Order: sequence, then structure tokens, then C-alpha cells
Amino acid sequence: MVFLASLAGVSASFGWAGGSLLAHGPARRLGSFTFTWIQLVACAVIMSALSGAAGHWARVSWQHWPAFAVSAAAGILAGNLAMIACLRAAGPRQTELLLSFKAPLVALMAFLWLGEQLSARDIAGAALVLAGVFLAIAPDRAAGREGPPLYKAAALGLFATFCQAAGYLSLKPALLDGTPVLAASAIRLSLAALLITLAGAAALPRRQALSQVPLGLALRALVPGILGYGVSSTLLLFAFTHLDAGLAAALGSLSPVLVLPLLWAVRGERPAPSAAAGAGLAVAGGAVILL
Repeated sequence: MVFLASLAGVSASFGWAGGSLLAHGPARRLGSFTFTWIQLVACAVIMSALSGAAGHWARVSWQHWPAFAVSAAAGILAGNLAMIACLRAAGPRQTELLLSFKAPLVALMAFLWLGEQLSARDIAGAALVLAGVFLAIAPDRAAGREGPPLYKAAALGLFATFCQAAGYLSLKPALLDGTPVLAASAIRLSLAALLITLAGAAALPRRQALSQVPLGLALRALVPGILGYGVSSTLLLFAFTHLDAGLAAALGSLSPVLVLPLLWAVRGERPAPSAAAGAGLAVAGGAVILL
């Protein structure tokens, strides 16, 4: 099960890497609120239907409803609005770099809240993963490829990181009590969709903006939402269930490395030598964790 959970964490990273690449254009055109609303509402419907079809609702530990609320409000709504704003301002690589801080933050929160302690080998592997991520992304800023003010991107990215870390970690007790990951994902998405819909209904300009979104653009926004909210988040929740939280977060932070070959294939942006070295370092860290 440890191997499957580790594979789920890496697969979640791959989904987010592809999703961030696909999301950049629609997010810039739609704005953070409209982009997030489309993704949340559609993905909540899809995940709820899948959970119902699988018969998972009866196995939900509803006594953990405060955790579901925190995960939805902080982890999804606040965290992802900040992440998309960072994505619009800084682009996919810089955003992924900032979000990689989620791993050490989750490890610290899990130690203080749940009493989890990583082994020396796991800490070494996670450190290699994070070092590889930093090395893979750092050349973009040095080369001036992504030029928004660093303080703005950093503030948005770190706030998103904290919210997402709290959102995932708050669900671990419910998952350990037997709540299926598919149902947990559906619950947090549904609550977040309700919150953002109520917020949009209270603002006339936002209601008008939602009604004027072209169908093609809405579909382009939905695809990365399914990859991120539907597939990757569910896979990472599975990893959180069966691994220490800090370890699961480290494996879920590989998207900055995995996005490099995607950017090379799609946009022709060849990774710098240091970025390739960072990718190799991250892979080595993952091997230490898995083996």
C-alpha cells in the first residue's frame, strides 16, 4: 500500500503539472473568480455523481464535518483563488515553485497537530525532492523569463500554500476513520462550490460575467479543473491516507519538475542545464522515498 500511495502522490504531481500548463491561458482571460467557479461547480457535480455510483456516501464519517468545512473554505476556495491569481501574475513555473513549500509546511503542521515524525531516510528523500524542485525552477527568475514583481507572486503563492496545506491536513483524521477519498473529495468540492456560488450571487458584476463566458472558453477552463480538483486532489488524499503527511506532500510537489518536459514539448521551451539537474535530483529523492 505504501508503494501505491507513493505512486498516487507522484501521479497527482503529474496531473497538476499538465493542469497548470492548460490553465494559464483561460485563467488570464476569465479572471480568478470566474475561472474557479466554473471548475468547482462542474467538478463538484462530477465527483458527487462518481461517489454516489460507487456507493461511498454511506461510509463517510460525518462527525468530522468541521474538517470538511475547513478543507473546503481554506484548502479549496481561499487557497485556489490565491493560486490562480499567482498563476495569472507569475506563470506556471514560478507558481509551482512557491507551492512546493507546501511539503515542509505540511510536515511541520503534521508534527505539531498529529504528532507525525518522519524517519531520517524519508527526510533525506523529501529534502532531495525539494532541492531538485528549487533547482529546476530557479533559472526562470534568473533569466528573466517570468517578470512580475517577486513580492506579489511570493505573497500570493505562500498564502495559497498555507491554505492548501491546512485543507489537506485537516482531512486526514476523517480519512483514517474510513471516509473514502472519492467521497471526501466530493464533499470538499461541493462545499467550496456552494460558497463561491453564494459569493457570486451577491455581486451583480460577477453574475453578469458568468453569463457571458463563451462555451469554448468554459470547456478550456474545465479540463485543467478535472485534472487538478478531480484527479490529482483525490490521488493526493489517497497518499495522505496511507503515508505520513509530510512525505505525501513532498511527492505531491514534483509538478515543477514534471512541467519542464511538457513545456519543452508544447512550447519549445528547452530546460536549462541546471533545471535538468534539478529534475534528476528530484527523481533521486523520490527513489530514496520509494525504495
